[in-house]
Amino acid sequence: MPQNESTLQQVLNGLMTRYKDRVPDVAGIFQAMIKEKIITDPSEIENDHIAFRTMGVKFLGIQSLEKIFLHYGYTRRDHYYFPEKKLDAYWYAPASTKDPRIFISELRVHDLSPKTRSIIKSYTDEVKSDPSNDLDLNNALAVDEFLHSGLWRLPTWEDYSTLADESEYAAWTIYNRYYLNHFTISVHNLKPGYNTISDFNIFLEKYGFVLNDSSGKIKESPDGGLLQSSTVAHMINAPFANGEQHRIPGSYVEFAERRVRPEFAHLQPSEIKREHRREGFEAANADKIFESTYLTQTSRLK
Repeated sequence: MPQNESTLQQVLNGLMTRYKDRVPDVAGIFQAMIKEKIITDPSEIENDHIAFRTMGVKFLGIQSLEKIFLHYGYTRRDHYYFPEKKLDAYWYAPASTKDPRIFISELRVHDLSPKTRSIIKSYTDEVKSDPSNDLDLNNALAVDEFLHSGLWRLPTWEDYSTLADESEYAAWTIYNRYYLNHFTISVHNLKPGYNTISDFNIFLEKYGFVLNDSSGKIKESPDGGLLQSSTVAHMINAPFANGEQHRIPGSYVEFAERRVRPEFAHLQPSEIKREHRREGFEAANADKIFESTYLTQTSRLK
């Protein structure tokens, strides 16, 4: 295995280890899948993509975080714009189809109100240079530590709440920084009866998992080739400045069904590979998936 690929695997493993610790739905879904005999071990699951949220300010944002994954052989692909949520995003294709795609979004801070911009800058201005430039990208432990470390001071509850009033994305990111926002189970590779979003959602709800229902539980691209759903982020106990603790949304789990592209419809199931399926993402789908951490969804949890 080339050094970069080996380092990437260590970084991905570090991300997933901490993500699973923070998101109880991950272990719950894995256990339910084993109980239903969908899988015998979580290692059989294909991770369609992982996602990060960033702040679009000097020294940070997409231009900074992407350097890590470009170093590991990823290629920047399509751009997406979310006018209502004031976000930009790109997805990144891995060098190996065994690895997950990466989706990095960025808050258009300059499009926010002066008050919100001022709060964000009071934290992000603590970053005086691009932190990715100082990282040894061949040191997986250093990269893992960076992705789970505070880039600025712990926010106050007042600042977090004020940000959330205008942008729940801003509040989530000012607190969580680069913590993994979600990972994604490729359902199309599961056994029949569970290998469509529709069937897999039925399975999830049977086991009590609450699904994001913004614009419906299934988000489908206009071409019908990409279908997605997601759980609703559970609330976590979060320490804030001044010793305060409050419950805020954590991360969530996503599910994707990538259908075979029309030009490959003649292939037998055993012949179908990743490159034969619908690629990329869909802005309208992602727009609603973002809301898995929003109050309109988290308030539905018991």
